[in-house]
Amino acid sequence: MEKPIIPDNEQSRLKALHSLNVLDTPPEERFDRLTRLAKRMFNVPIALVSLVDENRQWFKSCVGLSVCETPRDISFCGHTILGNDIFIVPDTLVDPRFADNPLVLNDPCIRFYAGCPLRHLDGSMLGTLCIIDQEPRDISQEDLDILNDLADLASRELMAIELATLDELTKISNRRGFIKLAEHSLTICTRQNIPVSIAFLDLNSFKPINDTFGHAEGDTALIAFAEN
Repeated sequence: MEKPIIPDNEQSRLKALHSLNVLDTPPEERFDRLTRLAKRMFNVPIALVSLVDENRQWFKSCVGLSVCETPRDISFCGHTILGNDIFIVPDTLVDPRFADNPLVLNDPCIRFYAGCPLRHLDGSMLGTLCIIDQEPRDISQEDLDILNDLADLASRELMAIELATLDELTKISNRRGFIKLAEHSLTICTRQNIPVSIAFLDLNSFKPINDTFGHAEGDTALIAFAEN
């Protein structure tokens, strides 16, 4: 069995994944709708929205499996996030990378796999939308296009929360994002009985920059402030 290697950008990839605060959250219809659709369209028993964490792949949505995660080192999705394109294994038993994989030899007895990477706004690969069959099969270009479209929808759903809580210009938390992050941090600190402080910074005398030098220069100043 060939274990998936670790991407060169692993630390930034994990940072992007964890910034979404989606791991270990309850099922959501917006993702379940996509896996149900994939299962029906491709006539497969299993369809997943899988997120690849440090040591595991965790399923945000899962149709056809009774588990919510598996180890990363035996995952097919761990291989998928290493590239930009759909990763296909037509028949696992004739592929030396997977022929003796526990997920092939034991339940769920994977024989066919096709997974499309889910991308973060920064280009990091967070996980996959994948389909799995217990029989070997081929997949047409039309089906690949459909799988790519479904994965794009899943990526957009993952990014929706972040887009709603980040300032588009500076890429730091907006008011909604700050409140959400602060509430989450305070809850953790309260639960763990950890002292915590929150600092609020106000950028004074900013309007004269726009009035004197124009809004483009004001945007540049905001970006510089955010980066520091």
